[in-house]
Amino acid sequence: MLEAGDIITLTAGAWRLSEPLAGSSYGLLWHALPCGSGQPAVLKLVNTAQMALALPPQRPRWSACLEAEIAFLRALRPWDQRHIVRLLDSGEHHGQPAMALELLDGDLARHLDALRARGAAPSFPQALDWTAQANQALAKVHQYGWRHLDLKPANLLVDRGGALKLADFGTNRPLAERAAHSYAGTANWQAPEQFFPDADGRYQTDARSDYFALGALLYHLVTGAMLRFCSACGTAWREHGNDGAAVLRTRHGGALPAILAPDEAALYLRHAGLAGGAAGEAALGLLRALLAPRPEQRPRHALEISRLIERARGACAHETVRRAA
Repeated sequence: MLEAGDIITLTAGAWRLSEPLAGSSYGLLWHALPCGSGQPAVLKLVNTAQMALALPPQRPRWSACLEAEIAFLRALRPWDQRHIVRLLDSGEHHGQPAMALELLDGDLARHLDALRARGAAPSFPQALDWTAQANQALAKVHQYGWRHLDLKPANLLVDRGGALKLADFGTNRPLAERAAHSYAGTANWQAPEQFFPDADGRYQTDARSDYFALGALLYHLVTGAMLRFCSACGTAWREHGNDGAAVLRTRHGGALPAILAPDEAALYLRHAGLAGGAAGEAALGLLRALLAPRPEQRPRHALEISRLIERARGACAHETVRRAA
């Protein structure tokens, strides 16, 4: 049982636990202070209490999640860390992997909640900027040979300047492994191929599965709502677990639920302050490209997404000037 004041010794130094920050079924996050000189950090440890409740064949997954995360972060070069959380230290604690990460001000989910609690909301240009930063982070993940599979506001950390850094790489899967895999990620933010398994109960994902999550993020940033498709998947998972996908298919006559309904597209444009014309087409074209039902219909790479973002940004800027004139 971890307690405030415990000392965790890693490779580069020792860390004193200060207070718990968050946790999941796989990992626990603690605010930690260096025992020597240095800055406070976030210590990430295996959730051994949850691990003990799992069946013995499943327990290695807890260690594997943190080991994959450490391996990815260790491989990054300093110039690759602009939009990815920085690894400060790593090692083992009680035979399980552990790491210290840079401490940022909070995550995007809480930042958005705070904005909306005071009656504010990100502008459309701000939503595009955050989407562009998340796209740059995913580009690095893919460049190093991984797919993230858990992009969501809670995994995007915000620094004091408002810049985003992607975190939580425990669900990373190697891009080189083309075979279908077991379930991974968060149901509310998943591409169809990541939530609906094949006939063998496996999931066939690739880098473009991350792009769908990027589209779901953009929709949420602009509207403050979650796509009904994503909400339905999340509810089905909470209520039925792995059987949730089959339940949803049954409700829709064997087909998938609609991903972007016409009223959702209209809501997106309304919150973006756009109607029709070139600006509306560019803004909606970006969203539709990311949320395409099939992976092969989505952008092929981050550069293609960057061009779509810049097209939307430029068209909206032109529309603003036109209205002012």
